Amino acid sequence: MLKVLIIDDQPAVRTALETLFEVHDLPSVSVSSPDEALHLLATEDIGAVVQDMNFTQENTDGAEGTAFFRRIRALDPDMPVLLMTAWTALEAAVTLIKEGASDYIAKPWDDDKLVRTVKNLVNLRALRQENIRLRAQGSRARRSLAEKHDLCGVIYTSPQMHEVVRLAVSIAPSEVPVLITGPNGSGKEKLAEIIQANSRRRDKPFVRVNVGALPENLFEAELFGAEAGAFTGATRLRVGRFESADGGTLFLDELGTLPLVAQAKLLRVLQTGEYERLGSSTTRKASVRLISATNLDLPRAIAAGQFREDLFFRLNVIEIYVPPLADRPDDVLPLAEHFLTGYAAKEGKAGMRLGEEAKGALLNHDWPGNVRELQNRVQRAVLVEAGEVATAGDLGLLPNAARAEGPRRPTPSTPVATLGAGHFGAVPGASASPGRPPPVVSGVSVSSENDRERAAIEEALVRAGGVVAKAAAEMGLSRQALYRRMERLGITMERRPK
Repeated sequence: MLKVLIIDDQPAVRTALETLFEVHDLPSVSVSSPDEALHLLATEDIGAVVQDMNFTQENTDGAEGTAFFRRIRALDPDMPVLLMTAWTALEAAVTLIKEGASDYIAKPWDDDKLVRTVKNLVNLRALRQENIRLRAQGSRARRSLAEKHDLCGVIYTSPQMHEVVRLAVSIAPSEVPVLITGPNGSGKEKLAEIIQANSRRRDKPFVRVNVGALPENLFEAELFGAEAGAFTGATRLRVGRFESADGGTLFLDELGTLPLVAQAKLLRVLQTGEYERLGSSTTRKASVRLISATNLDLPRAIAAGQFREDLFFRLNVIEIYVPPLADRPDDVLPLAEHFLTGYAAKEGKAGMRLGEEAKGALLNHDWPGNVRELQNRVQRAVLVEAGEVATAGDLGLLPNAARAEGPRRPTPSTPVATLGAGHFGAVPGASASPGRPPPVVSGVSVSSENDRERAAIEEALVRAGGVVAKAAAEMGLSRQALYRRMERLGITMERRPK
């Protein structure tokens, strides 16, 4: 269990704090000097530091506390530090808050407030450690999968996509049809490549057909072939895609646009492996592993009489759903940086990178066009930016869109430990005084660890009905300290009419 490290030169203060924390089930350890404290930080599992600003009686200006805090930051930049100060060292404490200290509390302290603050800091430290563990676990799992299988250069870090890719390689060796569903531009074709590359037919033809791009009167000829003279303009023999893919894999993208007549013939091929070219009565056979993809709701299309139910069940032996990019935000920056590297090299702009403003804009965009939209926006940035740093404007995104419109809060894609915060936009459960519009909390998300802290603050604000003083009291913070954190994290409060 994480411990609270107390550093104070006065034995009575150390004893009082140890007793207080013990009563509230907070394990603690105390020392009188910075050197002893640094040793414990290196050897013990510390969850938060409560430090005095002065360690000798002759010094009262906070310089010793300032120097010690900076040594902690150098050793462990993420360690929560609570400063305890008398009025003589207040200015130094305020300076350290700007440098990353969690908060300060005045002597003599309020027991309840101190305990709430320390518990909150220890919990935050535990969450950060758990998130680091989960990210490392995910990284090991991705690396292991890539070592065992050909992943065709797919870029992802989210657990959702890891499960999708893992399922794809696990069913790849079988011969059953696979139906890949998901929105346009989400990466369905890349998943089809992965299945083919890890199948028993990996060295055989891999034929791709965008069914949605075929003229309706050429569907049958394109898929099954046509004899010369079979229709107006057919001056020579046309070999169909099934024939071209014989022995290998056929990928039919946008399958939901296939006409009913062609659906019947496709069903027959799946059942028997037999088909006829258009204009021919000769039955041919093809051994093809079929992978199909669609963005349509096929059960709804079946109910509307637009898709054959028997064909659906033939295709749907294995269904893999590729989630939209908005539901896996952990993939946004890795994909963007991958695209940036490729396009920048192609345009002779090697070394180009995404600025922090651009990263924030990317993380706060809704991505209705999914990965394809992201790719296009990055390509645009490479073409229009003359310097080395791509901005939000280069991407065609507004850097402050999240503040103006409220943030996008996608389903978290990283398996994260959280304090129970929900999605935010208009605060759904916030209470408001009679006649007062409900509060809205908005902010800009950049760092995943900042997201956890932001989520905790937002949850407290929801429970407090948007009253900052009440939320601060619940979190064991002063109102000013909570405002400082909100400012640092980009959280603003505004009122919207009912």
